[in-house]
Amino acid sequence: MHIPDGYLDPVSAGVTWTIMVGYGAYAYKHTELGRYIETVVGLAAAIFIAQMFNWPIPGGTSLHLVGGALAAIMLGPFNAFFVLLLVLVVQALVFHDGGITTLGANVINMGIVAPLVGYFVYKALKRYNRFAAAFVAGWASITVAGFFAGLEIGLSPWFPYGWEISVPVMTSWHALLGLVEGMITAVVVEYLARKAPQYLRA
Repeated sequence: MHIPDGYLDPVSAGVTWTIMVGYGAYAYKHTELGRYIETVVGLAAAIFIAQMFNWPIPGGTSLHLVGGALAAIMLGPFNAFFVLLLVLVVQALVFHDGGITTLGANVINMGIVAPLVGYFVYKALKRYNRFAAAFVAGWASITVAGFFAGLEIGLSPWFPYGWEISVPVMTSWHALLGLVEGMITAVVVEYLARKAPQYLRA
């Protein structure tokens, strides 16, 4: 899901950077980052490792785990934004995984969309079954994030394929990987709920 440089035209890149910065400022005002900084950094390190395993996919960018839902369930969606922001900045600057011009889009998909979707899906379903709620939250978070990634590159005039190709390809592949993301999210949430419930904010 890491969009590299050269996929988004300057207008698209500028708009996504503006959204990222604006959301980041709003999130910072509505979070307790200092209180949870150790968990933020530790979780960022774990997600960083998980995201390093990438698989190229046709008509899109790459396929990998995201961790947005888990971060949001543990820390809330605003703290989760900074977890993923830290991961994506290090990946872009140090490992060239994802572009600088496309950092805004990558943060939108993995740091805004995935945590928000995962958080609200989990909150809506956990009253019925916590494990199932976490599974669906993990699956939905990466699937919807994949949809947005496909839409962003498909609408860019610099990308060789239109959204009619990029959206179905990105969404379907991430929906498939979402089964793995959902299971990992559910197992970790269930374990924390039983052994260390203080680490769950949702």
